[in-house]
Amino acid sequence: MAAGAGPEFWLYLPQMRMSFGTITERARAAEQAGFDGIALMDHFAPPGLPSAESFDAMTTAAAIAARTDQLKVGHLVLCSAFRHPSVLAKEMVSLDHLSGGRFELGIGWGSVPGELSRFGLPVEDAARRSARLEEYLRVFAALFTGQPVDFDGEFVTLRGAQLSPVPLAGRIPVVIGGGGARLTMPLVARYADWWNCPGYAFDRFDELRKLAGSARISTQHPVGLAGTAADVPAVTALTQRRFGGWGGLIAGTAADVADALADLQARGVERFYLQFSDFGHPGTLARFGAQVIPRVRAAARPAGAGMR
Repeated sequence: MAAGAGPEFWLYLPQMRMSFGTITERARAAEQAGFDGIALMDHFAPPGLPSAESFDAMTTAAAIAARTDQLKVGHLVLCSAFRHPSVLAKEMVSLDHLSGGRFELGIGWGSVPGELSRFGLPVEDAARRSARLEEYLRVFAALFTGQPVDFDGEFVTLRGAQLSPVPLAGRIPVVIGGGGARLTMPLVARYADWWNCPGYAFDRFDELRKLAGSARISTQHPVGLAGTAADVPAVTALTQRRFGGWGGLIAGTAADVADALADLQARGVERFYLQFSDFGHPGTLARFGAQVIPRVRAAARPAGAGMR
């Protein structure tokens, strides 16, 4: 982490059971509150709530990019099996230009069990899906040169494929999340700008970060932000009920939440993806921006060796 800099704060806002108006309202509220980015989900139907309304990941990202000025936009995470890499590369470059360079590629090779078969997509074992993602990452890099590409892979064949325009900065930052030492972390070390450690992998944080290469570290947390100390038990219970199985849960007053995030910052975490127990109500985002973000950035604790 650069001297004098603080961690990034991203709102994780799965685009489900909300209108586009509500989604963009919360994105603008996050930007006004001082958040650095917003991350969406990528599913045909919300996990666990298949009948709930939800919107396409890339269309929603475009809507947010068009209604904000500085907020970075990404996903936790796009599923590589859902799109041909040439299609996704064209979508990424379009979002990159639409946003003025604010789009990031958050991508993974997994999905909720059964989702691929339910929606008629090929079902492959983990090793093959991981290999597919690696090949797609190579295809992205080749297409982003803007030169004609001939590519012979296990999954993709290109002949004279040429992408124009190319990303504004020549490439698009890559975020890879997960905790698999055998299949995921080698991809992180080879291709990622950021490794996102999900809550379920916190108990292996120290061993996994050694496998992340030069990738910067982010973590993902459900957050219950209580207004007063008296509200903490109720807010904690609500957060646990909604997200308790995720791992990494943080709940308490603004001071409690800031202290927990500052501890993680001190252990080398440079970005936080946060999903709030009230799904990012603008008032909660404003209070987080006013009472939590400044405390964490002012803590400026030296990075330690690992996460407790």
